Amino acid sequence: MKLSTVKIAGRQTWGMATERDFADVGAALKARYADLRAAIADGLAGVAEARAGAQVYPLGDVTWLPVLPNPPKILCVGLNYETHRKETGRSEVAHPTIFARYANSQTGHLAAIPVPKVSGSLDFEGELAIIIGKPGRYIPRGAAMGHIAGYACYNDASIRDYQYHTHQFTPGKNFPGTGAFGPWMMTPDEMGEIGPQAIRTRLNGEIVQEARFSDLIFDIGRIIEYCSEFTALEVGDVIATGTPGGVGAKRNPPLWMRPGDQVEVEIEGLATLRNSIVIEN
Repeated sequence: MKLSTVKIAGRQTWGMATERDFADVGAALKARYADLRAAIADGLAGVAEARAGAQVYPLGDVTWLPVLPNPPKILCVGLNYETHRKETGRSEVAHPTIFARYANSQTGHLAAIPVPKVSGSLDFEGELAIIIGKPGRYIPRGAAMGHIAGYACYNDASIRDYQYHTHQFTPGKNFPGTGAFGPWMMTPDEMGEIGPQAIRTRLNGEIVQEARFSDLIFDIGRIIEYCSEFTALEVGDVIATGTPGGVGAKRNPPLWMRPGDQVEVEIEGLATLRNSIVIEN
């Protein structure tokens, strides 16, 4: 299944998406589930069956929101591709580098990502996000994949000068509207084994990042294992698994996203997340 949170005629709902249309399963199951996160917590019971009775809308009637607008936590893995580690000059490490985003920094597919008034160094970071569907603490690596409800494209767009003000990443990773998440999450049964798929970031149609998930330094099982050691993972938590080399900050000259640009994060077999760049109002 491909599941999204959207607005239709100003009303927030969730449902099943295709490349052609959107089925408003949220309205059909509103007595049972308040939102997509609640449906995930119940194992998506009855969701596939509800599509038959749901009202279907053309995609042109839909405004995409972050797949999960209300995740309990957004954990992000830094420096998780060798190409990116090397371009930053960072040393090899024994454990994943983790930082956090806030839910209100997110935005949806086809939304505009703003260049903030206080900075011009808006950078792209195409990533695979995982959505936790089964809570847990001290999850062993071998059992980790059973805790995943779905996968989605993520653009962990960063305000680099604010990121580099100190050794802490948080300010540069939490400007409003910079964490693009969508257009949908795909359930593991449809996504298949993670590893051979390619991820690509395009800026104005040009590939600026490209890798395969088999290139991850810390694989998804290890990421979940490690994160669940220091925090209890909850249903709806989002983990962005890292970005490949090629980020704008490490190019000479730097390549920043500018108003009028278009940025895309494509994951083979999953989706293409597309956003425009505007100046902050």
